[in-house]
Amino acid sequence: MNKYILSIKLILILCLSLQAQTSDIQIKVITEAENEPLMGATVYFEALEKGAVTNFDGIAEFTEIPDGEHQIVISFLGFETLETTIQIPSNIELVFKLKEGGNELDAVVLQSTRSTRTVRKIPTRIEFIGAEELGEKAIMNPTNISMVLRESTGIQMQQTSLSSGSTNIRIQGLDGRYTQLLRDGFPLYGGFSSGLSILQIPPLDLQQFEIIKGSSSTLYGGGAIAGLVNMVSKTPDEEPALDIMLTQTQALGSTANIFYSKRDEKFGFSLYGSGYYQKAYDPEDDGFSNLPKTTSISFNPKLFYYPSDKTTLWFGLNGTYDDRIGGDITKIEDGENGIHQYIEENNSKRLSSQFVYETQLDSVSALQFKNSVSFFDRNLTVPDFNFDGQQTNTFTEISYNTASEKTDWIIGANLYTSNFDENDNAQLQRDQKDVTFGAFANNIYDISDNWILETGLRADYNTDFGFFPLPRISLLYKNNSGFSSRIGGGLGYKIPDIFTEEAEYINFENVLAIDKSTVDAERSYGLNFDVNYQTRLTDEIGFSVNQLFYVTAINNGLLLNSTNNGLFQFENATDEIFSKGAETNIKFTYKDFRWFLNYAFIDTKLNYLPGNPQKPLTAKHNAGSVVMYESEKWRIGYETYYTGKQFLSNGTETTDFVTMGLLVMRNFKLGSVFVNFENFTDRRQSRFSPLVLPPHENPVFPEIYAPTDGFIFSVGLIIKPFGNEDDD
Repeated sequence: MNKYILSIKLILILCLSLQAQTSDIQIKVITEAENEPLMGATVYFEALEKGAVTNFDGIAEFTEIPDGEHQIVISFLGFETLETTIQIPSNIELVFKLKEGGNELDAVVLQSTRSTRTVRKIPTRIEFIGAEELGEKAIMNPTNISMVLRESTGIQMQQTSLSSGSTNIRIQGLDGRYTQLLRDGFPLYGGFSSGLSILQIPPLDLQQFEIIKGSSSTLYGGGAIAGLVNMVSKTPDEEPALDIMLTQTQALGSTANIFYSKRDEKFGFSLYGSGYYQKAYDPEDDGFSNLPKTTSISFNPKLFYYPSDKTTLWFGLNGTYDDRIGGDITKIEDGENGIHQYIEENNSKRLSSQFVYETQLDSVSALQFKNSVSFFDRNLTVPDFNFDGQQTNTFTEISYNTASEKTDWIIGANLYTSNFDENDNAQLQRDQKDVTFGAFANNIYDISDNWILETGLRADYNTDFGFFPLPRISLLYKNNSGFSSRIGGGLGYKIPDIFTEEAEYINFENVLAIDKSTVDAERSYGLNFDVNYQTRLTDEIGFSVNQLFYVTAINNGLLLNSTNNGLFQFENATDEIFSKGAETNIKFTYKDFRWFLNYAFIDTKLNYLPGNPQKPLTAKHNAGSVVMYESEKWRIGYETYYTGKQFLSNGTETTDFVTMGLLVMRNFKLGSVFVNFENFTDRRQSRFSPLVLPPHENPVFPEIYAPTDGFIFSVGLIIKPFGNEDDD
């Protein structure tokens, strides 16, 4: 009898052990059209309430999945959701294909192109920076977006002032005024804010960046000669989200960011606030600040209303108070004393509103109306000179989108106004008003499965500078073997104003107003060509390469020339500014490792000067390497960037240099902790040449061609109490 009881017990134990068997599995998701790995797709086990997101190789990994039959759901924005059943364990590789969701309006929308198509089906070349990479750059620099842009191939962040830190973006060697900065499709930055714009946009509430290089004036009008950068904000989901980031640097800089969002059936909202304090920082002890004393506060509330599934209205505000004091450390900390007299103070206030109404008219058509009003007040003070003024910009647009099986259309019209009003006490009155009306049409047409054509035409009319026709064309070829190529070009223009890098370098002192009777608008033409290839070298090693070639020429370039009486006036160049070059981007992936390599060749010639010299402060050769390790718990990144030799305005050749950075982050269920070593080899301009020249009481500041702040060490904490995926 005991033998039978023992046998029954053994059988029961065996059954229980068999029932408890589990497996570690990988599920791969690829696109149906190109058989390419789909990063960011969600794989969800319904009964287990367990999910994961695919990595760069399109693989979602799961541990301890019970053996047996399971129902899974695979989804990705812009693709049809797949529901299927799998058997665990499986004798076959678990690979699933997702089909693109056609022209449904809830598919991926790139605001910079306003298309409902995914990136791979748009002839315009777009560089997309998603939430994950933005998160990494926010850790490296939580105060502003300069880090995001600086580390993109072919983009240079040109500092124009040591004392205030003013910085302009340069794409492909062209000045910052030729790049249009957008937020959610609104042109809110530039003009009087100029070199402060980049410094006053914190990154934590941004969802993605869209960068288009080359003329992009068809959809957004004047100013996008070198390209455009569109920053897309986070929007609320039904699940509330709360992000808190606290950062401290060894250079005595403290930053706090907080973002909260939530929505229900009819209403949603998001709240964002940022505070930054930096003590004046002088790493080489020369008595002058390399980082100004800064107090900066930003807020950005938004309210969303969803009257139906087809209609959305939202209203937002952006507000910033920013005060920067740089110069003589003794003067900043203790007040004027003997030769300690020089300071530069930038006090600015920004307030802008955005309103958007968008409705889906039917399954393939939509209507959108949007309006923004932007106010910027800046007071720039240096010894014996003050520049004080306000600029108000407005932007209003209505557009209509429609799509069919093979073609997408967008047509629209807009009105842009700009009004700069200098303080009435100023000796030189540089007031300027501009009004521009525009109408545009853009078409994307599928010639075949492999060829897609995009054409566009904008017609702008400025009340002072006249009519600007802006045609544009792009052609895409793609196949199912991982190869694609794009070629495109168009025209652009820029309405002249006094806010150039040259004028900002001298603090706008003695700069005469634009004489609209003698100065013409700048005009441009450009051409881009690129090829892309993506494949798998082995089952575990992925490889992709993108090679870009470009040409941009600017006629009537705006120059700031001196006069006989010590003043400066704007004139048009007698010949072209001609920029040509190439960009190479290579990516390798292996399991949790990613390796990015990039190289930019930038050859920007000033053909209006004898000998057609290279544009000052523009390195011909730039290269970078980024190695990333990312797992569920760790994120480690090591960066190396090379900047080649440059020329100063006087023809002097500078030295080349290499900077390095290291990021280490540990993830937890409710947040992360991180340390960042930025420029840890401490490359800064003062190691190559002086940043400040005597006399001490009235110093001369040479042009800036290298980092000025040197090594920055930061530690931080990210808190996410909710709004996270389950940490399985």
